[in-house]
Amino acid sequence: MLTSVNQLTLDEYLLIGRAVFLVFSFVLAAVTFAAWRRVAIRQSELSGAHDADMVKRLDCLDARLVATRNAISQISETLERMSRKEIGGNRSLAGYPIAIRLARGGAGVDELVATCGLSPNEAELVCRMHGPSATAA
Repeated sequence: MLTSVNQLTLDEYLLIGRAVFLVFSFVLAAVTFAAWRRVAIRQSELSGAHDADMVKRLDCLDARLVATRNAISQISETLERMSRKEIGGNRSLAGYPIAIRLARGGAGVDELVATCGLSPNEAELVCRMHGPSATAA
């Protein structure tokens, strides 16, 4: 087939060209496949990191949800207790005139809380407003 380097026929040139083209195509395909594989591995790593981040965020949201539920249940219980106090008879409304008279007579906050059914803050306010030092001013 090859008699001399200078005397190659057109068919032989075409055959050599095809061989070079096929080798080049295989090398290009191998390089492209290797690059694609690196990118796929990197994307899977990023996806795993993203999934871990999302799981972490969901755990935080779950913890906040549990805390919110607990807070809501505590608020509900407090409101229920307050409504029971109001339904059970509001002694503090009836006790204000008595508390004012006692405060004018010099009664302390603890005594007003015990005898009139006022909260400590209410009793303190009554003492400030109607106590002996308030009437002197």
